[in-house]
Amino acid sequence: MALGPDRRFTLRTDTFTPAQARAADIDVGLRAYMLRVYNYMASGLALTGLVAAGIAQSEAAMQMIFGTPLVWVLFIGQIGLVWFLSARIHAMKASTAQGLYWFYAALMGVTMSAIFIKYTGASITRVFFITSATFAAMSLYGYTTKRDLSKFGAFLFMGLIGVVIASVVNIFLASSALHFVISAVGVLVFVGLTAYDTQAIKSIYLESDDREVHDRKAILGALQLYLDFINIFILLLQFFGDRR
Repeated sequence: MALGPDRRFTLRTDTFTPAQARAADIDVGLRAYMLRVYNYMASGLALTGLVAAGIAQSEAAMQMIFGTPLVWVLFIGQIGLVWFLSARIHAMKASTAQGLYWFYAALMGVTMSAIFIKYTGASITRVFFITSATFAAMSLYGYTTKRDLSKFGAFLFMGLIGVVIASVVNIFLASSALHFVISAVGVLVFVGLTAYDTQAIKSIYLESDDREVHDRKAILGALQLYLDFINIFILLLQFFGDRR
């Protein structure tokens, strides 16, 4: 799946100063790089959705996954795979990193199939479009703003850790009020991370990088934005999803 063609533009540099021509070349290269990031991300989301919908159609598959400890194996495996890909992508070939990214998106689809048990198809579709609009607005902000968002990184990371710890605690407390607070704070954290990550992905672009390095950076950026999108979607689904 691709959101648009990978186009190369020819600029007439005789109408620009050398500095302007170089800036224009960098801008074109940056846009092509960001397009690859969004294409990888969108393709990962599409794969996740297809796998989730396919698994949900099989009662036997759902019972095997969610009626056994296999679901925990999948969950732990996803965490380990994200950690490994993030930590080792610099040492991989781009093709290997891409394969691991698709594998992770497929695994996420297996666990995400559970939403078809809890929520109606119409509400899942509605929340998906709400998430898409929210994500697009914040990612556009992160890409275009001149404000340095890096200073918010520590705050957002602390918020993320707080959400994770509170979620684990609430497994034992089973408090609906705490669950609501966790979900609300989680949405704010991941919405903020969407803008922060987009700016960070943009900032690591270097015109001097070869295609292999560009692809590795694009895959890692796509993974970060993919996770932001998935988490916003799951949290918003808890607010706006209609339960079966």
